[in-house]
Amino acid sequence: MANPELDTYSRIAENTDIGPQQKITDLQGVVKEAKTGMLTSRDVDGNLHSRAMIPCAPTSENQVTLLFIANNASHKFPEIQNDSHVNVSFCDPSSTDWASFSGKARLSQDRDLVKKHWSSMLTAYFGDLKDGVHTGDSNDPRVSIIEVIPDEIRYWVANSSSVLRTAQVAASAAVGKATSPGQLRTITKEEIQLVSGLQK
Repeated sequence: MANPELDTYSRIAENTDIGPQQKITDLQGVVKEAKTGMLTSRDVDGNLHSRAMIPCAPTSENQVTLLFIANNASHKFPEIQNDSHVNVSFCDPSSTDWASFSGKARLSQDRDLVKKHWSSMLTAYFGDLKDGVHTGDSNDPRVSIIEVIPDEIRYWVANSSSVLRTAQVAASAAVGKATSPGQLRTITKEEIQLVSGLQK
């Protein structure tokens, strides 16, 4: 059971004074800099599997959903069909900023949406099978969309450079005092529903 009094680091780091729009703006910055996320799903035996994926760029300043173009012949599709609960995590090693999206995945073959986010570079992940059907382009029936609709998003942003963060942690450790060289933020389900309503 979580105990905020004993989890000193999280208690110090948590910032609840920022409005939803600023949270989303900073979150989008973390995802943009990290570039690649780890999408985690669960198979029928309860095993968790993660794979690296690059999300499509957001199309609005309020977007908190994640869109991925993916091959529906891959293992993640039956896993998501069995259990739609997923997590997507991002980490930018240069800043140590990170983000974690917890929610549900929705599968789609919306061709308009695929073409909106399609890049010719994606052909390399599918390949042309030379059968006239699986052509490796945006019309290939393997090409699908995974949309992750978060229930909660937690992320962390650094307050200063890596040198200053290291010095701050070292100074606090020397005197036995907890510190946080960054801010931990939560975008709640209620805030997600609010901005989703604004998007519509």
